[in-house]
Amino acid sequence: MHRTRRYVFKPKQRKGKIGYGSRVLKIRPGADGGLKKVFATIGVPDKKPFKPDPFQLKALRAIEHADCLVTVPTGAGKTWIAQQAMARIHRKGGRSWYASPLKALSNTKYGEFSEDFGAENVGILTGDRKKNPDAPIIVGTTEILRNQLYDAMHKGVTLLTDLVILDEAHFLGDEDRGVVWEEIMIYLPERIPLLLLSATIGNANIIAKWLSSIRSKKCIVIQETKRPVPLYPLFFHPSGTLFPLTDHKSSNKNRLHKKVFAYVNSKRPPVLAPPHKLPPFGEIMSVLNKYHLLPAIFFLKSRADCDHSLDLCEDIPTFDENRKAMRSKRIQELVSQSPHISGHRQLEHLEHMAVGSHHSGQLPAWKQVLETLMTEGLLDAVFATSTVAAGVNFPARTIVLLNSDRFNGKDFLPLSSTEFHQMTGRAGRRGMDHIGFAVTVPGKFMDIRRIAKLITSLPSDVSSQIKINFSMALNLLLSHTPDQIEDLLKKSFATYLIVTARKKTGARNCLKDEQKQLWRDFLHHLNFLKDTGYVTEQGALTPDGKWASQLRVDEPIMIAQGLRLGIFPESDPALLAAVIASFVNERESDDRIEKMFKAKKLFSTFSKVKTSLEPFAEQMTDRGFEVRPLFLRPAATLYAWASGQSWEKVLSVAKMEEGDLAMLILRTADNLRHVRTLSRVFPEAAKTSARSIELIMRYPVVIEYGA
Repeated sequence: MHRTRRYVFKPKQRKGKIGYGSRVLKIRPGADGGLKKVFATIGVPDKKPFKPDPFQLKALRAIEHADCLVTVPTGAGKTWIAQQAMARIHRKGGRSWYASPLKALSNTKYGEFSEDFGAENVGILTGDRKKNPDAPIIVGTTEILRNQLYDAMHKGVTLLTDLVILDEAHFLGDEDRGVVWEEIMIYLPERIPLLLLSATIGNANIIAKWLSSIRSKKCIVIQETKRPVPLYPLFFHPSGTLFPLTDHKSSNKNRLHKKVFAYVNSKRPPVLAPPHKLPPFGEIMSVLNKYHLLPAIFFLKSRADCDHSLDLCEDIPTFDENRKAMRSKRIQELVSQSPHISGHRQLEHLEHMAVGSHHSGQLPAWKQVLETLMTEGLLDAVFATSTVAAGVNFPARTIVLLNSDRFNGKDFLPLSSTEFHQMTGRAGRRGMDHIGFAVTVPGKFMDIRRIAKLITSLPSDVSSQIKINFSMALNLLLSHTPDQIEDLLKKSFATYLIVTARKKTGARNCLKDEQKQLWRDFLHHLNFLKDTGYVTEQGALTPDGKWASQLRVDEPIMIAQGLRLGIFPESDPALLAAVIASFVNERESDDRIEKMFKAKKLFSTFSKVKTSLEPFAEQMTDRGFEVRPLFLRPAATLYAWASGQSWEKVLSVAKMEEGDLAMLILRTADNLRHVRTLSRVFPEAAKTSARSIELIMRYPVVIEYGA
């Protein structure tokens, strides 16, 4: 089923909007004559010895004596800079910390760096994986690095590293997780050089000036706007004919090609599919194959569309029999490492049609198979949500856009220039393609003019997303007085932007008031912590506040209160995993659970926890703090899994996709790890948490990784 589309704005009616009376044409492959020269450039570049680009060398020189922010197009070669910078530190006997936003990306980089530097010299810390933690080169997630900075400030020591690399640094502007990037930049000792690797961002110089102001050292911006592989935009006409999307002869780079302009402005333009139907992807792929535009990534709006797309490829021929034999052999090798996916419902599409579906609803093991096959050139197409555009090495010759908006988890919003450039950054593989292509496919939710404008659009600015939460407040109070925290918050990017704007506009009173909002929010949290016994009247952590600070999770105060009250099942690992899962869950849940899955022990424990915490939850709500409701279904799901039920049985309890279930289990394990650290105060709960983790961290949630 298609998700109902809720816009937060009312779009203008556009000329050429596809109506129910539009014709569906029979697709016959064709290409505009003007594309002959463009298609002639398609091919694989000759193998040449690697020669670093000027921007890469400039970045290496910069990081020797300053901080450095590298902002370049996706696929331009940021990792090489990181490798060389770490190698230089390693030769001197120093240590490096490489942080990324995604566990999958951290795992990939861990493998790469282990080959470069030797497995004995590289460690990984992602929460799920802890290997060789004292190695001179550490790869991990940004949250782990932030937590290490908390610990270092508390102990009054410096972080044991001589270089910090923050990959995907544009995550500073991420609404949910950007606060972690900003905290790292604020807390990192000045002596440690900071290398920021980012996709192209519009206000790189402003970010650098902010960093220079708070770290008392220069931050040098290395900017490159030229793509390593040129991008050519195409339009897929419903007849099957490919046209240039824009008029390349015009001085106006956004001007539509005359045939595309005519299509957009026609009253009832032909369509590729009837309303609410997906287009014939098999036929579209045949057109792309004729002009050597495969492999391709098709970006779709939902998981369901990605999965349904595979069935629309059943009529495509096998383009290369030799490659099919290679693919079958490789799939057997990969699947043998993960037997659970040997019966995956999409395996036949993958093997016989060289197409796959990739989205967050899938198990990590299945996504790893897809990514391996795509990277090795054994697939013709992947149907993916936009999440694959960020942080995963997943290149193709062509990307195909079917929507000019994307779902952000709450609403459908128009693509930003950053999102668009991340998607198109997957088009054209460095060292494998002379040219990459972005194909726009018309449809109900495709604004063709918007795509044309995005091609030449400047990258989006990154804004501060810092916000106070209870975990931050507790951890800052571990090592700072409230007055010191006020000074620390003045170092935020948000404050810098406000002060800069004030200097320009002179609107001092209004901006000064805004500047204090972060401090007021901290005081709001501080007063609640005082009233509930986690902080003294003088602003120091109480004994309860000290151990609660180690709960670096989304709901630290609620879990801390449960431990305080002694209402958690501290001697039953399956029940403890179940209870913690209810704090992790972020989704509305249908709690009408079949009797066969509703164990009396679970139901009574869950009811006790929920009832006991209600007064504290009401206290939080009355003070204006958001409190997530506790649902039984995620608890029942983890109870079944921790009790040894089969994956298939647990899926029937969970009523969610495999990838979502795996994520619920992984996040529950992460929360349990924090409870495990409280062995001095809650020895029984800590011991039971360790057993809970062992019960739930098993195949197919956990997959084996190579070095």
